[in-house]
Amino acid sequence: MAVSQPGTPRLLRALNDRAALELLLARGPLTRSQLGELTGLSKVTASQLVERLEERGLVQRVGEQAGGRGPNAQLYSVRPSSAYVVGVEVGQDNVVAACADITGEIIGRVEHSIHDTDDPVGLVHNAVVGAVKQADAPLGDVRRIVLGTPGLVDPATGDIVFAWNLPRWHRGLAAALRDDLHTTILFENDVNLAAVAEAYNGAARDVRDFLLVWVGGGIGLAVVLNGRLHRGFSGAAGEIGYLPVPGAEITREVTRRGKGAFQQIAAADAVRSVAREHGFRAPTAGEAVRNVIAAGTKGGPVLDELARRLALGVASACLVLDPPMVVLAGEIGAAGGTPLAERVQHEVAAITPVSPKVVVTGVVELPVLRGALLTALDTVRDEVFGSTVD
Repeated sequence: MAVSQPGTPRLLRALNDRAALELLLARGPLTRSQLGELTGLSKVTASQLVERLEERGLVQRVGEQAGGRGPNAQLYSVRPSSAYVVGVEVGQDNVVAACADITGEIIGRVEHSIHDTDDPVGLVHNAVVGAVKQADAPLGDVRRIVLGTPGLVDPATGDIVFAWNLPRWHRGLAAALRDDLHTTILFENDVNLAAVAEAYNGAARDVRDFLLVWVGGGIGLAVVLNGRLHRGFSGAAGEIGYLPVPGAEITREVTRRGKGAFQQIAAADAVRSVAREHGFRAPTAGEAVRNVIAAGTKGGPVLDELARRLALGVASACLVLDPPMVVLAGEIGAAGGTPLAERVQHEVAAITPVSPKVVVTGVVELPVLRGALLTALDTVRDEVFGSTVD
């Protein structure tokens, strides 16, 4: 006796709706016929699908496509105002907030100095409200806010545990922001978010396993395994700034002293020092590295030394995880470009039995902010697109 499966037609409709919405995001605007062809649905079923999504307010008519005989076909796209998200990048000096609609288009962006106030809740509130206001979007339609911050984020509670350069950011901040903004708030490590952006449209696109090494004022690592971020039990996976390395003092009580051994030899202060020793002076480490690159062969010894230092951390991580790719990002990683990446790749292969490909980041502009928006959109699209059928 066959067992009936009530709900199966409903499930199929939901799957078809989701497939159509994803197609409209990726390839829209499209006609009903085009959606039918791309999804493999009949014309009747595709028409019913579009009507259902239009009634739900998830798609809208955006024009017509001229055909041969007969009336022009209506073109449909995802309705941008179906939902909104906000991404926030918290840096040592500034907070940048951006509002995007459900298509991923950034429609509002503001920036505030972090030194203007001692109140992190007020600072984030003003940044979020400012970005949403600039986007001309209702604050109540913002479904999720993702904040990228330096330091450790507890995977269990979502709270900031420790950020050495942001002493006012502390446990309980996530709950305080939720109460203030009345929406879902998520904290995520900034380097992890940069890796999300890299996987989506950067150098690691279509790569399932890779490491992203962020080299800037601090130094950090994001681990992506089988397409997913690996945060570790306490959220400390990738904090290689504290890696003990030769030639640097091993920091004890890191929550008080801040800089770890690897950070002492490979982050911005150390990079500027190495560049100065070779006659390259600049106000920032990134500018110093760009000057080194521009100097051609004269800058070679600086890049060689930086590669040797960076390889200590990269090699340690690669020996444990054995990834096929390592992405160099951050102010210094981006500035070093291919010349630095190739040197790090050569050095890692020389001192270990592994030889990952080392490449420069493909996301130069606001990678942390873009990763925050992508993280928010991924969840919100599931929520909005996953509830299309009664």
